[in-house]
Amino acid sequence: MASGRRIPKQMEAMADSVATVAAPADVPAKPRGTRARMMRQYDLVERVRSYNPNTDEDMLNRAYVYAMMAHGEQTRASGDPYFSHPLEVAAILTNLKLDDATIVAALLHDTIEDTEATRTEIDKLFGHEIGSLVEGLTKLKRLELVSREAKQAENLRKLLLAIADDVRVLLIKLADRLHNMRTLEFVPPAARQRIAEETLDIYAPLAGRMGMQEMREELEDLSFRTLDPEAFAVVMQRLDALAERNRNLIGEIETQLSANLAKNGISAEVTGRRKRPFSIWTKMERKSVGFEQLSDIYGFRVVLNDVEACYRALGVVHTTWPMVPGRFKDYISTPKQNDYRSLHTTVIGPGQQRVELQFRTQDMNQIAEYGIAAHAFYKDGVGSPTELLNRESNAFAWLRHTIEMLSESSNPEEFLEHTKLELFHDQVFCFTPKGKLIALPRAANVIDFAYAVHTDVGNSAVGCKINGKFAPLSSELQNGDEVEVLTSSVQSAPPAAWESLARTGKARAAIRRATRTAMRDQYAGLGRRIVERLFARAKIEYADDKLKGALPRLARASIEEVMASVGRGEMKASDVARAMYPDYKEERTARFGGKKPDKPGPKSASEPAKVGAAVPIGGIHSGLPVKFAPNGGAVPGDRIIGIVTPGEGITIYPIHSPALKDFEEEPERWLDVKWDIDETTPQRFPARLFVQNVNEPGSLAQIAGVIAEHDGNIDNINMSRRSPDFTELTIDLEVYDLKHLSAIIAQLRAKAVVAHVERVNG
Repeated sequence: MASGRRIPKQMEAMADSVATVAAPADVPAKPRGTRARMMRQYDLVERVRSYNPNTDEDMLNRAYVYAMMAHGEQTRASGDPYFSHPLEVAAILTNLKLDDATIVAALLHDTIEDTEATRTEIDKLFGHEIGSLVEGLTKLKRLELVSREAKQAENLRKLLLAIADDVRVLLIKLADRLHNMRTLEFVPPAARQRIAEETLDIYAPLAGRMGMQEMREELEDLSFRTLDPEAFAVVMQRLDALAERNRNLIGEIETQLSANLAKNGISAEVTGRRKRPFSIWTKMERKSVGFEQLSDIYGFRVVLNDVEACYRALGVVHTTWPMVPGRFKDYISTPKQNDYRSLHTTVIGPGQQRVELQFRTQDMNQIAEYGIAAHAFYKDGVGSPTELLNRESNAFAWLRHTIEMLSESSNPEEFLEHTKLELFHDQVFCFTPKGKLIALPRAANVIDFAYAVHTDVGNSAVGCKINGKFAPLSSELQNGDEVEVLTSSVQSAPPAAWESLARTGKARAAIRRATRTAMRDQYAGLGRRIVERLFARAKIEYADDKLKGALPRLARASIEEVMASVGRGEMKASDVARAMYPDYKEERTARFGGKKPDKPGPKSASEPAKVGAAVPIGGIHSGLPVKFAPNGGAVPGDRIIGIVTPGEGITIYPIHSPALKDFEEEPERWLDVKWDIDETTPQRFPARLFVQNVNEPGSLAQIAGVIAEHDGNIDNINMSRRSPDFTELTIDLEVYDLKHLSAIIAQLRAKAVVAHVERVNG
C-alpha cells in the first residue's frame, strides 16, 4: 500500500484550511491522453446544494480533504491521482440527488481498504452512520478460500448483507463499479475480462432489479464492449448506418405523436431514442435473428400528467397507427418487481417503421430511470432511507427477502449461483386460482411457481393444472398462465432431482434445504435406534431430558444433532452413554474384517474376506457367524450396520442399503459395528456395479480391462439387453476399500462405451 501523509487527528484544522487546499502533488502522467481536471471541493458542494439547500457543507469539505490526504500520492492504473476515483463516484451519486451521508461515504469508500484509515477513526470524525456505510463497502481481506469464485462469493455475501441494513451501500457500490467500468481500458487485459464478466453477471442485473435502468444499460454496454469488442463494433456500425438512413425519423415521429395527442387535449412530453447496443445484441441472440430483422430499434417515451392520461394517450395512438399484435403490456396495473410501471405497445408508424412506445407519469418516469434512488433520501422527517424503502419499494423488499434466503446457502459457490439466478430480470406473470399474481423469471416452471407461493406448497407438490389442464411439474410457464399446484400431505420433502429442474434461486435453495433436513432426520432416526439399543443391552436408562443435560460434553447443540451424528458414524453410541453416565464402560464391540477373527481369514490379497466375529447377544457369549449382505456387500470406508438374524448370525449392510428399511420396526436386531482392518494384510471385499454400455464389439472387453487394470477382481457378470443400442450389466467384483471402488467407477465413466455406471446395494 502506498499511503500519503498520516491523517491529522484534528479535522477541525483541516476544515479551516479547505479553501486553500490544492490537488495532490504531480504524479506520473497516465499512459494515454492528459489528466482530466479533478473536481474541487466547492464544485462538489455546489452540486449537492443544487438539490439539497440544507446540505452540511462543513462535513462535505472535511470528507473531501480527509480522503484526499488519506490516499496521498496513490495513483490509478490510468496515472490519475487515486483520489479522482472516489470523487467521481461521489459526482455520479449527486446526479441521483442522494443525501449528505451517502456522498461523504462515497468520498471515503476506499479509505479503510486501501489506506491507513480505520473504522474507529472514521466513526470519530464523521459518525457511526457513515462509518457503517464505509465498512459495508470494504472487501474481506486475507480470505483463505480454495477458489476465486469462493472469494468473490464471500465478498458479495458481505456486500448484500450490508445492503440489507442500509440500501445506500448498494447505490455507492453501483456508482463505484460504473466509474471503474468507464476507466477499464487502463486495467490489464486479464483483470479487465474478469471485471467485465462480474459486472455483466451481477452488478448490471442488480441495478436492473433495483429499477435503475439508465445505470444498468450503461454497465451492460461497457461490459459488452470489453467482452466482445467485435460484436460491439458491428452493432454500432449498423446503428450508425441506420441513423444515417433515418436521419429525421425520430424528430418526425416525435412531432406527429405530440400533435396527435395535443389535438385530443392531452398534454405530453415525447422523447425518442434508439435502443442500446447490448439490448440489441441480446435480442438478436435470444430470437436468433439478424440485425435487419429487428423491427423496434426505436423507442419513444410519452410522459403524461396522470394515470388516466396514460390510458387516453394509448387509445389515441392505437386509433392513429396499427398496433402490432401481442406487443401490448400493461405494467401499470401489474408493476414489475423492481417497481417499474408503464404501458408498452408497438405500432406501425410513419414510413412503415415499427415503433415501441411507453406511456408513464412523471413519477413513474423517475422510478423507471433511477429506481430506488428516485426516493428523496435527502428530505427530513421521512425516517432512514432503509425504513423509507421498506414502506415504499417492492424492489427493496424483494432484495431483502432474497438476501435472507441466500444467506442460508451452505457454501460460497452455492450462494453465488443462487444470487445470479435471482438477478435475472426477464419475467413472466402467472396467477393462482384465487387470482394472486406471481412474478417469475423467464423459463421458470411449475416447481418454481409452487415455491414462490410458499415453501410448504413446493415441498408437498405432486402435480399441477395449467389453465385447467393437467401438466408435468417441469412445464415451462407463459405469461398469463393460471397455475393450480396439487399437493399431498404424504410428501413432506421434494425429490432431490427437482433441484436440477428449478430455475429460481428460491426454489433451488428450498429443495436443497429440504433434502438436507430429510437426510438429517433419517440419520437421526437411525442414530436414535442405535443409542436406544445400546442402552437396552447395557441395562441403563435412556431419557431425552438426561441427554439434554449432557449436550455440552458432546459438543452438540441439540438432541437431534447427537442422534444424526451417531447415525452418520461421526459419534459412537458409547460416547453418548459415557456423556450421560460417566461411569459407563463399554463391555463389547463387534469386530470383523481380519484383525482378530475367531476363525482365521484368508491372507491372500486375491481372495475375498470371509468374515467371522464373536458378538455376544443377550448374555450368550458364543461366537456368531458374520457375513456380508447379498446383492452388493460392503467395503471398508462404508458406514456399516449389523443385523442379527436368530439362528443365522450377523449380516453386515452399508448404511445406505435400501434393504435396511425392512428392519426399521425391529431396532433390537440392529448392532453398532465398525471396521477393524489390519492394513498389513490387505483383503478384498464384495461390491456390485450396474453398468449400461453401448452395444458394440469389444465394449465388454474394455469394461473388464478397466477393472483388471485397477486391480479389481470380477466374481460374476450378469448381462441383459434392453434395447438394440445398449446392454445392461450387473457386475459382482471384489475391491480393497471404498477408495479403490470409487476409482474403478470413475475410470469406467470415462470410457466412451459406458453410458451409465453406479454402485448397487441390495
